[in-house]
Amino acid sequence: MMQVDRKKSAKIRPLDVLLWTFRRNEADVVNMYDALALLMQISTGGNMLNFGYWTDKTTAPSEAQTALCRMIGGLAELGSARDVLDVGSGFSEPADVWKGDFPQIRISCLNVNRGQLEASMRLAGIGRPDAGTGIGLINSTATRLPLADGSMDRVIALESAQHFRPFSEFVHESRRVLRPGGILAIAIPVVVEPARIHLFKLGILSFTWSSEHYMLDDLTRTLSKSGMKVASSELIGKKVYNPLADYYLQNREYLRKKILERYPSYVEGILYRSLLKMREVSNRRRIEYALIKCVA
Repeated sequence: MMQVDRKKSAKIRPLDVLLWTFRRNEADVVNMYDALALLMQISTGGNMLNFGYWTDKTTAPSEAQTALCRMIGGLAELGSARDVLDVGSGFSEPADVWKGDFPQIRISCLNVNRGQLEASMRLAGIGRPDAGTGIGLINSTATRLPLADGSMDRVIALESAQHFRPFSEFVHESRRVLRPGGILAIAIPVVVEPARIHLFKLGILSFTWSSEHYMLDDLTRTLSKSGMKVASSELIGKKVYNPLADYYLQNREYLRKKILERYPSYVEGILYRSLLKMREVSNRRRIEYALIKCVA
């Protein structure tokens, strides 16, 4: 596991915030993660960039994040796979977990954010030919996969597909690179109501949830139209949003001090209010978290 780079400080420009909130193109997504990934690293003590799956036995965010990582690995049936593509791979830590659990697989980590790929290589040796990790790195967009037709057994999007625009292009490309019978596994935050309705109910999340607000029905419809068979879909929001918010609230004093070492105080204030709203709208079932399995 990579160590958090605690020497790095964060700079946030107001213009960037407006762009990644309202425009949300790939450059904006890169800028958002460059500015805010450290916030999640500080809050969780690790480098996975997902909300996590929490149970009564979970004691720390890193445990929840690893649990979610392993859930999507199980959904993708990695035990019977050989060639795996992780799209939107972050700092490649999920790939490191999957490779440890399933040594036979070869993983390609694809990320539009070159900085995150370079950090994976620099801090953990992932992607270096001499490292022998069995994990390769690809700097590319999710909607134009630079891979041959039928070259992959599995495609995974672990809490990344909410940024893919248009989602249909990602699905088309995933279908193209998968071998017959291959699996596409997606873990993704979703909304329960159409945008014109939910926008007014999410409050601060309408601005701080800087991704596409997809509905599960729209996603499964797009997947089916592409020729993929939707084998299963499961909603796990109660095990994602509420316990994450509770963890932060219970440990806010300690985490706030850590965050203020790298961010201005208003950033922590926005995070705090966003987590309160996230818990509220999750309880009211206005947001959900979906696990989707598709077969090519």
